[in-house]
Amino acid sequence: MTKPSFSHLLQIFPCPDLHVTADFYRKIGFQAIPYLQSTEPHICLYRDNIELVLTQSVLERFFPNRLQYGYGYDAYFITEKQAAMQQELVDAGITIVRPLMTTDYGNKEFVFEDIDGRWIAVGNKLS
Repeated sequence: MTKPSFSHLLQIFPCPDLHVTADFYRKIGFQAIPYLQSTEPHICLYRDNIELVLTQSVLERFFPNRLQYGYGYDAYFITEKQAAMQQELVDAGITIVRPLMTTDYGNKEFVFEDIDGRWIAVGNKLS
């Protein structure tokens, strides 16, 4: 018998304004599908194999992990083409807060900041 396993993960982003956040992610190639008439209104964002779910926060501001806990990203997008992806985001006018580098834990990654202040790392293990 095969042991059960997980196959995917989607990230949930609470947002001060669903529409503003969705517009930001559209700018970098995500498709937005709104479910605003649901019991729990949300917008799903899709690009490649990533799914983000935007939910409406009761707070007027998002507090990223680095401010709440002292460090940490708010999400990690995996790609084999880090340099090309960084350039795509730069060309779209996205703020890169940490340029492409090799980390002390063996990842080649860069970090961008989204409209709500989240730090999103983009990278992968070197080997």
